[in-house]
Amino acid sequence: MKPLNQKAWLMVLPVLLCVAFSAVLPLMTVVNYSVQDILSPTQKVFVGLEWFRDVMRDPELHGALWRQVVFSGCVLLIQVPLGMAVALAMPAQGWRASMTLVLLALPLLVPWNVVGTVWQIFAREDIGLLGQGLSRLGFDYHYASDSGDAWATVLLMDVWHWTPLVALLCYAGLRAIPEAYYQAARIDGASRYAVFRYLQLPKLRGVLLIAVLLRLMDSFMIYTEPFVLTGGGPGNATTFLSQYLTQKAVGQFDLGPAAAFSLIYFLIILVMCFLLFNLLKQAEDSR
Repeated sequence: MKPLNQKAWLMVLPVLLCVAFSAVLPLMTVVNYSVQDILSPTQKVFVGLEWFRDVMRDPELHGALWRQVVFSGCVLLIQVPLGMAVALAMPAQGWRASMTLVLLALPLLVPWNVVGTVWQIFAREDIGLLGQGLSRLGFDYHYASDSGDAWATVLLMDVWHWTPLVALLCYAGLRAIPEAYYQAARIDGASRYAVFRYLQLPKLRGVLLIAVLLRLMDSFMIYTEPFVLTGGGPGNATTFLSQYLTQKAVGQFDLGPAAAFSLIYFLIILVMCFLLFNLLKQAEDSR
């Protein structure tokens, strides 16, 4: 039996070193801060799990977590079906397909802070197209002072920014379906709905799983766009978990509680993605 060549691990070593430097070491630093009270740069006191208990009892955390869960749920319920519908309506080939792909990808090229600035101007009641249009239609729209308007504006902004990603993933999945399946469906006289229900949707399950996981993780970590657009207000209406963490770490300089919450934040995202992935995989395997 030919012995295994262990020298191949040397090619993976640079990647492991980069991961250790960029992920493991900062994580260990956060773990260290989460169990200590930093009194000064040279004086630290071990407090154990005290910061974790304090953070978990914080009512502001409970409110930010609830807003985050509702926001991520709305993002998935809107963007996944809408992205799939856009992908189904796109041309299959030709110059129209190329032009549609380029136009669809434009929102994804805009930096996150620029997205917030653009929508901040777009939604203004005095000069913004959205604000003025809603006012002329008779809607009392004030995203800077009304919590409901601010919430809807942040959600609409995220839908505009990230639905193209879901649409592009679904479009790639649709184009990967062999033409022979469509020919067989036409021979059998299948309707458009039957083609979608029994051909396209089953073939898109893997793509949709990736889209759902990507959008769940990204929406659960949203920070820049709502911070630029509303600053987390009015009040705490659009203060999500990432902004709560920033206020703890930067605004109040509570490194211990901020480190404890960042670990809780990481575990929340990890557990939610793990559960969602397993539920979707079980649903796919049961078919």
